[in-house]
Amino acid sequence: MGRFSRLDTVEGYYSAVETEWPKRNVGNLRFHLDHLFDGVELSGARVLDVGAGDGLYSFYTAAKGADRVVALEPEADGSTAGVREHFENLGGRLGYGTVELFPDTFHEFDPGDERFDVLFMRASINHLDERATSALHRDDAARQVYLDLLAKLAGMSAEGAKLIVADCTRHNLFARLGVRNPLQPTVEWDKHQAPETWVDLLEEVGFGEPRVRWGSLNSLRGPGRALMGNRFANWLTLGAFCLTMTFRQPAIVTA
Repeated sequence: MGRFSRLDTVEGYYSAVETEWPKRNVGNLRFHLDHLFDGVELSGARVLDVGAGDGLYSFYTAAKGADRVVALEPEADGSTAGVREHFENLGGRLGYGTVELFPDTFHEFDPGDERFDVLFMRASINHLDERATSALHRDDAARQVYLDLLAKLAGMSAEGAKLIVADCTRHNLFARLGVRNPLQPTVEWDKHQAPETWVDLLEEVGFGEPRVRWGSLNSLRGPGRALMGNRFANWLTLGAFCLTMTFRQPAIVTA
């Protein structure tokens, strides 16, 4: 089987990832992906990956049977070295024609009449408007900015669509102390919000059934999740959460 032959299984995906990133621990990645997509049906789905980066998550959804994957990554246009290269290398190894890369921001992207069954946002919801994100908990104007952005997201959602938001909460011991978190040294905590803030906004635009799960060190697998997968442990460590919600088209009220 040649380098650019199609690999049709999830195992093929992990094999391709291991080839592209030899230092990545595939076992840890499996654990992480199982956590992120828990309870979300990908087979036959139309997927939107907002802030797709190098395609790691986009191609996973394709390997799990998604019919179409739209990957939004504006930095693939050249501002971040290696993003497009990794994306194209992984796509070449897997041979999936179902994954399409758009070098667009969320603001720029126009889906036309297309609607998505799964909308995935890992470390991207806070970047839709960082200035507004920082002020969401205290400023009505910032709140309106995000209501407009999330209304656009809702407009792209099919009835019953699943939204996955993976991010960090602004509430963290290290942020409170004003010192660098050794586990998350690059996170700017003031540019994030608590999951409850996102739930509140998303419910206003038609999403419901919120489910919040807290993160842990993937290298510790199940035992780590049992010990660290709660709000208090994340206040002391990663501050990571995964929020899953379901889109329910608001009822049309007639006179």
